[in-house]
Amino acid sequence: MRADRIVTLAAVVVLLTAAFSRAQEKAGAGAAANAITIDAQKTKTPISKYIYGQFIEHLGRCIYGGMWAEMLEDRKFFYPVTDDFKPWSTVADKNTRSGFGSFKELTGSPWKVIGAKGTVEMLKENPYVGEHTPQIRLAGNGSPCGIEQGELALIKGKEYTGRIVLAGGPEAGPIKVSLVWGEGRADRQTITIEKVTPEFAKTPLKFTSQGSTDDGRLEIVGLGKGAFRIGAVSLMPADNVEGWRADTLQLLKELDAPVYRWPGGNFVSGYNWRDGIGDPDRRPPRKNPAWKGIEHNDVGVDEFLNVCRLLNTEPYVTVNTGLGSAEDTAKEVEYCNAGAETPMGKLRAANGHPKPYGVKYWAIGNEMYGNWQLGHMPLEEYVKKHNRCVEAMRAVDPSLQVVAVGNVGRWSEEMLKNCADYMDLISEHFYCRDRKDVAAHVAQIPDNVRRKADAHRKYRETIPSLAGKNIRIALDEWNYWYGPYIYGELGTQYFLKDALGIAAGLHEYFRNSDIIFMANYAQTVNVIGAIKTGKTAAQFDSTGQVLKMYRNHYGTIPVEIEGTSKPLDVAAAWTADRKALTVAVVNPLKTECELPLVFRNANLSSKGRMWRVTGPDEMACNVPGKEPAVKISEEAVELAGGKLKAAPLSATVWRFPVEGEAK
Repeated sequence: MRADRIVTLAAVVVLLTAAFSRAQEKAGAGAAANAITIDAQKTKTPISKYIYGQFIEHLGRCIYGGMWAEMLEDRKFFYPVTDDFKPWSTVADKNTRSGFGSFKELTGSPWKVIGAKGTVEMLKENPYVGEHTPQIRLAGNGSPCGIEQGELALIKGKEYTGRIVLAGGPEAGPIKVSLVWGEGRADRQTITIEKVTPEFAKTPLKFTSQGSTDDGRLEIVGLGKGAFRIGAVSLMPADNVEGWRADTLQLLKELDAPVYRWPGGNFVSGYNWRDGIGDPDRRPPRKNPAWKGIEHNDVGVDEFLNVCRLLNTEPYVTVNTGLGSAEDTAKEVEYCNAGAETPMGKLRAANGHPKPYGVKYWAIGNEMYGNWQLGHMPLEEYVKKHNRCVEAMRAVDPSLQVVAVGNVGRWSEEMLKNCADYMDLISEHFYCRDRKDVAAHVAQIPDNVRRKADAHRKYRETIPSLAGKNIRIALDEWNYWYGPYIYGELGTQYFLKDALGIAAGLHEYFRNSDIIFMANYAQTVNVIGAIKTGKTAAQFDSTGQVLKMYRNHYGTIPVEIEGTSKPLDVAAAWTADRKALTVAVVNPLKTECELPLVFRNANLSSKGRMWRVTGPDEMACNVPGKEPAVKISEEAVELAGGKLKAAPLSATVWRFPVEGEAK
């Protein structure tokens, strides 16, 4: 991910917008906007459902700590367990796009030793997974020796399930695994494993917490003689859905995004997809190749494609063209899409998935134009690598829809000139910073969408290799990116003013439906995300509310609009069945505005419905576990006198049925 610089012309537009905004607000409440004419007969290219796409990356608390239900940190012991217990550090991020931010990062083992110093040693010979496995030497006198992990959020009456992988000497047992929710003797539930074997074996765990706490813990202790080893351990709420958090999954279903891009992002250029398949307890934990923290490899290809099934959405997989090779990308396609008779299809079947997944959309690398990207190379070399990868992938599955790396300017131009026969779509990215004036802040998003669309229209006119082709844009990273990291690495809080900008950005996608096929809001959970989570609660952030509202209620066939009413942003579209016309207005002003409408070639009922996202002020936000300050309201409305009222600081969708149709 990288923020594009906004061109000088766009900056001038923003300044003019800000000046007009201040003039409008001085006019007072009830300001009247210019009349808008909506000609329902003049329609444009239908809006692709894929503009409501999402993007999830292995970064911060997007997947681990946001979507995935695992409660334990470092469950496969990437960090050595030591007597010096210092698991957390405060990390300062000097990212040029977001300014300065700091967040809490795991930089040491979160497992604390129970027993005397020297009780735990890390065995590097024949580890169960990764580089080493903890071995606990027992006191031999019945005193408990082992490890524990705290800071677990537990809810009274809630069930928790998991597993532990143990091995040890014949006298090491019993091993006691306890879930603890208080300091009293009765504030725990213990599972006793009487004997362990020399070879590693898995034991299921199941607990019910009898108390609520943010500082619960899991204890693993031995009471016998000799030593025992812990290969891996896992703990999840019992209501997890095939490993995914139930509360986050419910919000994702409500968001109803039609496509998810995965696994990166910068992450993918150093990612070996083979690390994320097979027995999760045997998958090696690694340092995240592009960001902070650990990549647990608990979520890989199969888990991602499974959550796409649970969400009834389409996968959009990015392959590694950074440190990866054309052979690697082809084998990943084979694993996902080929029959069980092929080598990779056979491996997929052995991992419990005999039927091919049939992944259609594939991104060929991420931001390879940037020197921050692992495997970055000169453009002249990269066009050759892109073409080699696509050739290899299409040899496995010719039906793939491949998305090339783009970046408006020389990079996109050369990719289109040299790779037009090796792409179906071309990606673009942008991120915006904070602006004090709300109207100027909001305008950044549509301005950038328009800038990308205008550039590619020019390419179609000037690049000969595009003749007869319709290579549309996949704007597969777009968002605001600024502010402190409240929800972990890149975990910024969003506000009502950000929601209005995202709504205005959707309007610009609608206006450019002929050239923009896909857009993937980046990112879905916590990391500059539309959903924010705590340890036991999940909540739509302000931007998630508008994405949900438009996805569920806005039309799909854009209708031409005549007239302007800046800084109001107005869009209109028929529903797919043309039984209702939808009108959407983004009002970045702190005053209500009346919007006069003239409808042509549409016999509409004056009675309809309205959905609106707003809040008490531009800095209103939503926090997990608290009543949302920015939310969707719905009510019946009547188009009185041909005017709509745009509430202060709001994004609103109205739907008016054709006369005689159901309301």
